[in-house]
Amino acid sequence: MTDLHPLFAPGFKARPWWWEAAEPPNRDTPLPDRAAVAIVGGGYAGLSAALTLRRLGHGAVVLDAERIGWGASSRNGGMVSGGLKVAGSGLESAHGKDGAQRIAQAAAASLPFIEETIAREGIDCDYIRCGRFVGAWSPRHYDDLARKADWIAEVTGQPTEMVPRPRQRDFLGSDFYHGGMAAAATGSLHPGKYARGLADAAERAGAVLVDGVRVQRTEREGGGFRLVTDKGEMRADAVLVATNGYSLDPRGTASPWLARRLIPLNSYIIATEELPSATIDRLFPGRRMVSETKRVLNYFRPSPDGKRVLWGGRASFRKATAEESAPALHATMCQTFPELKGVKVTHAWTGYVAFTFDHLPHIGVQDGIHYAAGCQGSGVAMATWLGHNVALKLAGAANERFALDGLPFPTRPTYTGNPWFLPVVGGWYKLRDRLDRMAA
Repeated sequence: MTDLHPLFAPGFKARPWWWEAAEPPNRDTPLPDRAAVAIVGGGYAGLSAALTLRRLGHGAVVLDAERIGWGASSRNGGMVSGGLKVAGSGLESAHGKDGAQRIAQAAAASLPFIEETIAREGIDCDYIRCGRFVGAWSPRHYDDLARKADWIAEVTGQPTEMVPRPRQRDFLGSDFYHGGMAAAATGSLHPGKYARGLADAAERAGAVLVDGVRVQRTEREGGGFRLVTDKGEMRADAVLVATNGYSLDPRGTASPWLARRLIPLNSYIIATEELPSATIDRLFPGRRMVSETKRVLNYFRPSPDGKRVLWGGRASFRKATAEESAPALHATMCQTFPELKGVKVTHAWTGYVAFTFDHLPHIGVQDGIHYAAGCQGSGVAMATWLGHNVALKLAGAANERFALDGLPFPTRPTYTGNPWFLPVVGGWYKLRDRLDRMAA
């Protein structure tokens, strides 16, 4: 019936556009009896950890409840942020000036690390260092960006530039924002190709990747662990849980402690039909990634082949299908780019990202189980970086303490990992966005 919807192009698909070129493959690897390190979660963090562990001579088995790379790692927008979200947050009040500096610089190091990983492993994923434009939702938001710009440039080591509204079209083919900030510390890639390439690199290094195994619980046993799965039991000397937005599941949860500290949130994306290259060049001068300062934000970009607009956002704070969310995303896209009003949608999809109550990514150990999670919706570089650093910790190979390791990891009383409050909080954020815009 979706083909009959006036918004959808013929042959519309409710699945990631990325999968047209790089759908996660099926593996028939049997569940091993033992592992030196069992990694629960086959996304960027788990795969990066497995690759580093194997490079250091440690055994690694990666388990995923679906297919390796099936989750957010092949569903995200492919925007490679150099810790901009962490650098732009209010760190000093919680961690002091020196602590904030260490955390922000540790986050910013994720960008050169993923670039190094892509080059070293020869991953063909359409990566380019392209920069980002952050649109100011209101004049006050522009002033807020201006106060952060020098700090972001300092911690990322890459320049930022404030772009007043009269110059906005040099960076974005729209008059929708009140100026914005251009930041160099951002790249772009094809997330499906990157997930597949990272998995191939881990396998070449000797990691074992296992699809379709849901870890239902993890228990101490002697000096190691027993993992109870829906395909049988497995023993491991050490366990890393890297399930991020997919940590809580009624069919079994590898680490309930971790799930209580993560807020899974649906993110939705659409892909337009192919457009003339002149249109893409006009909408995206320099082919930058684009985000905005709204609380309920949108993020958008040209596709790597330069033929489509990919538009993502928080279309709903209630559980909605990709088909249900697509009209809202399309309408928002057309507010920014009115010339796209008649353009149809070929793909729509959704997936979970994970936020934390302190707005920071984390690695650490709880009850002997290692974890890496909480990328705040900017996990392409960050999840890769977290996986590498938790692997160094597991292997005892870290030269110094990682600034995101072992930070207090807050939760809330009675919270179990099911964010029932999101519709209320989302509604409040939308209201505040409307008030900010009305005051502009």
